[in-house]
Amino acid sequence: MVVHRHRRGSTASLAVLAALVTASGCGTDDPSPAADGTAAVRGAADVLARTGSARARTAMEMATGGTRVTIRGEGGVDFRKQMGQLLVMLPADVTGKPGHRPITELLAPGALYMKNRGAGVPADKWVRVDTTALADGNLVTGGATDPLAAAELLRAADGVTYVGETELSGTKVRHYRGTTDIGRAARTASPQLRGALEAAAKGFSKDTVPFDAYLDEDGRLRKVRLRFSYVNNGVIDVSSTTLLYGFGTPVKVVLPASEDIYAGRIAD
Repeated sequence: MVVHRHRRGSTASLAVLAALVTASGCGTDDPSPAADGTAAVRGAADVLARTGSARARTAMEMATGGTRVTIRGEGGVDFRKQMGQLLVMLPADVTGKPGHRPITELLAPGALYMKNRGAGVPADKWVRVDTTALADGNLVTGGATDPLAAAELLRAADGVTYVGETELSGTKVRHYRGTTDIGRAARTASPQLRGALEAAAKGFSKDTVPFDAYLDEDGRLRKVRLRFSYVNNGVIDVSSTTLLYGFGTPVKVVLPASEDIYAGRIAD
């Protein structure tokens, strides 16, 4: 902005200039990515709900006792219906054996359905897991953090800082970093996810979850990385990444019939 100095009527000119600065957005009240980061991150779940649906890729890296494995998944999510489907690929066994057959996972309010679960379950049967009864609320159990829950967790984002602008697959995104609280997120989550997050708040030894979130110019969550730490025969550190793309792609989820759900014993 160029400021011209006037010898006459300086008081009036300054008043007009001040008004112009305010109106043009050059003043200090102008919203910036850094200033409105907290609101943008907290509102990401609502933006996704308005968007409708998206394709998703997931990666969950677990580290314990010097061993590190990564479980990958791919599928789609309907943010309006709060449902999704993922094909989760388990890595080769640490002893060198071939990896497990891909597990098909259906995400539904309060439930996780898995096919090719193994552990004594017939190949043509599904397993239904009540996510509100899981100690982690399916933030870790399924080998992929439910993309719906990942977005809901950001409702309690705090200490948000703007890292800068970058690109994801050719799309400009704003990178934010901060922490969220599972317990607070559960209290503000949508009704469909509240029960699972309430369970996770009770199950994790620490409610605080560091995150990195990447939002595009429309406020849509393009990528989120969450870092969990919990105790299960030792401390397990988990880094869970969800990548969203192909917004608007139809996602059809058909839940299995009751006769197709395995009711027998599942081996550990």
